[in-house]
Amino acid sequence: MSAPISDDATELTVTCVCRDELAVVSVTGELDADSGPLLHVHLANQLAHGRRHLIVDLRGVPFMDSSGLNVIIRAMRETTLAGGSLALAAPTPAVNQLFRLTGINLTHPVHADVESAIAALGLEPMGVPG
Repeated sequence: MSAPISDDATELTVTCVCRDELAVVSVTGELDADSGPLLHVHLANQLAHGRRHLIVDLRGVPFMDSSGLNVIIRAMRETTLAGGSLALAAPTPAVNQLFRLTGINLTHPVHADVESAIAALGLEPMGVPG
């Protein structure tokens, strides 16, 4: 399922591939104050539909500010409260640097690609590009 969301200030594309309790949420575009709330809606929707384990594929995110980071942190908290997990996959160098500077990489898994994130959960591959 693909859901492009755009307005005058930003364009964010979110694509979800789901299987059982797992959703791989691929994000393309800048993740900032304008687009962050839109991503949160998609992540919350996956949890509402019983997907407790979320993998956020960030390979298409060239820039993330503190607002985008707050969306990720909020989603981490919500998945933990739902008895699940949130893993980050394939961050671009700029986004990975933000995770290192803030220590997110120390508290939550950051994987090189989607496949390694799925494997870390002990699940079968989904055939998701990564």
